[in-house]
This record gives sequence, C-alpha cells and structure tokens, in this order.
Amino acid sequence: MVITPKIQFRINLLLATVAVLAITFLSLYSFGYLNELEIILAQDNYIFYWMLLVGVFAEIVAGSMGMGYGVICTTTLLFLGIPPHAVSASIHSAESFTTAAGSISHIKLKNVSKSLVKKLAIPAIIGAIIGAVSLTYLGEYYSKITKTVISFYTLYLGIQILSNAFKPKQNKALKKKTNLTRLGVIGGFIDSFAGGGWGPLVTGTLIKNAFTPRFAVGSSTVAKFILTVTAAVTFFLTLGIQHWNIILGLLIGGIITAPFSAMLTSKLPVKNMFIIIGTLVIVMSSITIYKSVF
Repeated sequence: MVITPKIQFRINLLLATVAVLAITFLSLYSFGYLNELEIILAQDNYIFYWMLLVGVFAEIVAGSMGMGYGVICTTTLLFLGIPPHAVSASIHSAESFTTAAGSISHIKLKNVSKSLVKKLAIPAIIGAIIGAVSLTYLGEYYSKITKTVISFYTLYLGIQILSNAFKPKQNKALKKKTNLTRLGVIGGFIDSFAGGGWGPLVTGTLIKNAFTPRFAVGSSTVAKFILTVTAAVTFFLTLGIQHWNIILGLLIGGIITAPFSAMLTSKLPVKNMFIIIGTLVIVMSSITIYKSVF
C-alpha cells in the first residue's frame, strides 16, 4: 500500500496522540492517581468506554463514506438518553480536534478552494451560533420535544443514507447553480442544532451539483472545522463544560481510528456500508422516537 501524505499525516497524529496518552498515564501512575482516574472513567455506567467505541465506529464510517460522523454520534447519544443540548455540545467539542486534523491534511494536499470555503464558512458561522443558542434554550426547557424533532431528522438522514446505496450514477457534465450562502447558513444551523448533518447536506449537495469532488470535500471539511469551533465555543459560553467523559471518549476514539479509516476507504464496500449504516440509523432513531412519544 502506498502511504500518501494524507495517510502519513494521520499516522503522525496517531503517534503523537499515543505519546501524549502514554506520558499522561505514566504521570498519573507516578503520582498515584490511577485509582481516582478509574473511578472517574466508571461514572455514568462507564459511558466513557461506550463513547470510545462510538468514536471508533463513527470515524470508520466517516472515513469510508465521507460523511456520517455527526449522524452516528447524535443517534447513539440520543438513544442512550443524553439531553439534546449535551449531545451537540459534546460532539462539536470532540469534532473541533478531528476536523482540524482533516482540514490540515486537505490543505496540505491542495484540495481546498479558498473562495468556496469563504462562501460557505461565513454563513455557516451565523447558522452555527443561531443553532447552538436555540438548542441551549430548547434543549434545556423542552428536552422531550427537541429530542423527538432531532430524532425525526436523524431518521430522515438514515433514509437518505440508505437510498444512496440504490441511486444510479448521475451525469455531472453540467454544474447546477448552488446558492452557497443559503446552503452554508442552513448547514451550519442544522449541524449545530441537531449535532450533525453538514456532510450529507453540504458536501452531498456540492458533489451532486457537479463541483469537483476533491475541492467539494476539502473545502467543505475546512468550512465544517470553522463552524464546529464556532458551535463548540458558543456551547461553552452558554452551557460550560458538560459530560467531558463523552467528549474525551469520542475524541480519543476518533483520533486513534483516523489513520486506519483513511486506509480502509478503498477497501470497504461503500454500497453495503450505506445499507448497514442507513438501516442502523433508521432503527435507532425509530426507537428513540417511540420512547419520546410513548
């Protein structure tokens, strides 16, 4: 297998992460804090370890399909009963690091159009702030209703993901006109409010409308990083730090898996992945809706 610059970057990131974790572990061991750490990680029915698995799985999906990280994480956290505002805040805090890694690699590979990023990112910032503030209020005072609405949205995304497995290839000779400002605002709002959805909506729309795939994915990833940081900062200012064990689990799981997901991209059967992930999201969202309503 040829080691591309993107894969090499992610491998270096993995090695740096392992080194930091090893130093942290040795430091805690030296000062006798391992028992306290074990107690902390066991909180909330060992949710840190569950989130570690979710982070690994979501990153594999995102690496092979180019989208789905937020959808998988949101669906799982809602299924586990985490409040909607804590769901989105946790996901965006963790994604601030994983999207940074992806953005740097795309920039190094010259997959980024500065003009496209600007046209997407500025509206996305506005949408992300509105979405985060709205979710902070609605998620706290109308948690059950908000949870149901977001679950219906993830159900819709699950159907969209499943349908991708059976769509015929389109003729992309003619580029369709795309309102990038509106796309950025809506994408930023939905991603911030619902915990995910930028990839299926924005990246999917750009590719469908015949933007060059590598520039569509690269530019969309950088814009996603900007809106993710914006959402994370907004949630921090309105909610503070909550459920750090969820954030840490998603973060470590995603970073550890990133290099391998890049290598798996050409190996995994994408059509079967669409079917499996779409079906899983539909089932979990349906169960969450049932619990919320009944």
